[in-house]
Amino acid sequence: MEPRRALTRALATTPPPQRVRIFAMGKAAFPMAAAAVQHLDRLEIPVTGGLVVTPDEGDSPDPRLRRVVGDHPLPGARSAAAADALEQAVAQSTPREEAWVLISGGTTSLIGAPIEGVSPIEYQRLTQALGRAGLPIGDLNRIRKRFSRWGAGRLAVACRAERVRAFALSDVPGDHPGDIGSGPCEPDPTTAADVQRLLAAARTGVPEVATRLLDRVLRGDRPETPKPADPAFARVITRIVASNGTALDGAAERAQALGFRVIRHQGLIIGDAAGAGRALVRDALAADAAGAGTAWIAGGETTVPLGDDAGLGGRCQELTLAAARELAIGSPRRPIVILAGGTDGRDGPTDAAGAVVDATTWATIAARGLDPERALTSHDAYPALAAAGALLRQGLTGTNVMDVMVVLVGDGSNPQSASLPLGHR
Repeated sequence: MEPRRALTRALATTPPPQRVRIFAMGKAAFPMAAAAVQHLDRLEIPVTGGLVVTPDEGDSPDPRLRRVVGDHPLPGARSAAAADALEQAVAQSTPREEAWVLISGGTTSLIGAPIEGVSPIEYQRLTQALGRAGLPIGDLNRIRKRFSRWGAGRLAVACRAERVRAFALSDVPGDHPGDIGSGPCEPDPTTAADVQRLLAAARTGVPEVATRLLDRVLRGDRPETPKPADPAFARVITRIVASNGTALDGAAERAQALGFRVIRHQGLIIGDAAGAGRALVRDALAADAAGAGTAWIAGGETTVPLGDDAGLGGRCQELTLAAARELAIGSPRRPIVILAGGTDGRDGPTDAAGAVVDATTWATIAARGLDPERALTSHDAYPALAAAGALLRQGLTGTNVMDVMVVLVGDGSNPQSASLPLGHR
């Protein structure tokens, strides 16, 4: 799945406007902005300006667009500066143009800055606490957007364009626009009371300022987040241009081309990463496919409850390390290879997208002098998998549509079948 191609397909059926201002944010911001500019130039529609916020340095996709860098996976000083730059860019919008907001995964962090009344340090503590809680992505977003300067539809409210068209590359289960990048152009149906209940259930050690602000909203001393009835959202049209399913389609096509019989996992794989890894292996061991090898292909986004003493790793690395343990004790009759990788090329705060493991990985880690059991329980998968040469390092991909998991049982008809890639198109 390639974001430039996905957006170009969507723009082909978008009514042409008179003038456009572009705001692109996220891991796919650069290719999406480049696709939008190319489309508009081809139709000779003026691009009046805009902003591109990316996780890495580089030139702008077009001289008419300013490019800035934000922090990821946790917001920092560069994210705050990017949030300020977005405020300046949005203030330049006019009722004589359309605003095209191009959103992809990572947006929340890249433009992460607190709402008024929350200090940058308090905001950082909040995001760190939520990251340790291992919350489902939906609950995490409902909380984060409440305290994020551009979340919960605040960009749409601030924008003065005649129409706001949001094009989103989904990195969340269910592809709900309000959960992608904290929903900068989407109303927030969640109330302050709802957020209080979520925080209480999470037990994350949330900074006191968050509780105080929620209490002020409940007392009527502070406004709620923008709600669906706000007239600003009557100007917003949102479209999902690609999602995790798009990447899985590509992986399935590649597996079939390599001679594998493909089985698509029904539903998304979410929840505890280690548990998901064990479940994938159990399903593979229980299978009795005949003939050519079988490729189970699944997508989703698991979570890791880090705690205070966690090591280095990511959800895909923890999933594959747990799978390696299960393979080691399961004695599979045929070769089984398991891949789990983030489609953005980065799993947690590491340089790896994930890992590829088999029945020998667990023993290899031990042979290199590391304790794989301790690595798993202390969420320290990265050094263990690195020792086994199992990490999947491919660099940033310029996209983000959650994670892809592939389980290969046996061999495909093609002798190169064991090196099945993610299959992004």
